[in-house]
Amino acid sequence: MELNNNIEILNETRKLHSKASEEYLAVRLKYSEMSQDIWVPVKYRRTGLDLIDEEEIVEYLNVVYEQLRPENKQGWLDLQEEFWETEKPRAHTTKTFFDKLKDGEWKCVNCELPTNPNFARRIQDLKEAGYTIATDTKRYCKNCKKHLTHLMLLPIERGGMEGNGYETWSPTLRNRIIRVLDSFDVYEHKKSTHLLPDHKFPEIRWNQETKEENPDDMTDEEIRQKFQLLSNQRNQQKREICRNCYQSGERGTIYGIPYYHIGDEKWNDNIPKTGKEAEPGCYGCPWYDITVWRDNLVELIEVKHYEK
Repeated sequence: MELNNNIEILNETRKLHSKASEEYLAVRLKYSEMSQDIWVPVKYRRTGLDLIDEEEIVEYLNVVYEQLRPENKQGWLDLQEEFWETEKPRAHTTKTFFDKLKDGEWKCVNCELPTNPNFARRIQDLKEAGYTIATDTKRYCKNCKKHLTHLMLLPIERGGMEGNGYETWSPTLRNRIIRVLDSFDVYEHKKSTHLLPDHKFPEIRWNQETKEENPDDMTDEEIRQKFQLLSNQRNQQKREICRNCYQSGERGTIYGIPYYHIGDEKWNDNIPKTGKEAEPGCYGCPWYDITVWRDNLVELIEVKHYEK
């Protein structure tokens, strides 16, 4: 397959957004009446995109070029309005962010997005809804007169080529997970409110084959094996720790305690980094199953105390 003659790759070096483990190619798309410079993701875990060889990249760039034809823009906008009205009727705050980004231009997060103390959560919501958003952390803003993070929402099919790579659950199942796990915060080791179901196997290590549906009739045992409950703060902390592990191979700690009941502080290089086969690499990490980690640590302390 050959690259469309109207696509110019501006830089062969991939642009990196390390915090989200995303990679892009800067390209220029040329149409009869206009051209546009954009960043097209080639690694974007939200949609399961991980393009490596040249043929895959060429195929994807050609698809993006066709979807971004100017004559397709209004139809895309109409579909999005229907999506927000039918599937996200209460997501008013997130919708305001979409409305600012939907023109497909770079937007400075400091001066061109709605004022919101947690704008990152709103962008995450858009990504979880299947939108593809490129991030440039050092783009110059003429208004702010300094280099700041800018975002570009690509008006392409939601979910990309592979569909949304993240699992979802219904409100019914979410409430049931909390009930089955007895509203127990595994980090604080006590019952609490406002807890979130957390996948023990972190999403950053998923691939498209890893994604599963979460039916409302999951058994209690399946829920216990797959989920634990954390506060939003700890959920975000775990996300960052797992991201760092994915990128550096350094496994995380809790309370700074370098204890792993399976393995050590290094990711086992004999285990794949992504996919279901990667899950054993998480075994023994305190964040993977905090209850099991704590129980093993307590048992070790008791044994050491008895030996004295």
